[in-house]
Amino acid sequence: MKNLLILSACIALPLAVGGLSGYLTVGGLAEWSVNLKKPSFNPPGWIFGPVWTLLYALMGVSLYMVIKSGSQEVRTAAYAVFAVQLALNFWWSFIFFNSRELGWALLEILVLWLAILAMILLFYRISKPAALLQIPYLLWVSFATILNATLWWMNKA
Repeated sequence: MKNLLILSACIALPLAVGGLSGYLTVGGLAEWSVNLKKPSFNPPGWIFGPVWTLLYALMGVSLYMVIKSGSQEVRTAAYAVFAVQLALNFWWSFIFFNSRELGWALLEILVLWLAILAMILLFYRISKPAALLQIPYLLWVSFATILNATLWWMNKA
């Protein structure tokens, strides 16, 4: 029962952070981003919610695997990098949608990408499956980085 509670909390944490970020930035999405010039490879808007929900859930499962494995010293570093990447993930939406700063959002997402890579490398030292569960996240943020860069380029004044 204890493990189920820990797993639930681990999944709930990134889902709550992502949900809060989405809730607080939805106005910027509706008001502004719909009028941006978009590349042909821009996904339809409805795809982002399900993809991010899955990625946040995978983050939580990975965090649970890390909590249950490895030495405390390595886990402490992994927790710190997990927190940093989650905070960067949270703030990107504000920079992009609320502040409408595509260039700054691009710089921020590059830092996020590096934080995700660092998290994967640390998770790998603790639990290979936990690290591998984060590959879709890294791939999605890689795509999001390309999309962010293209949007910045197409819409710069």
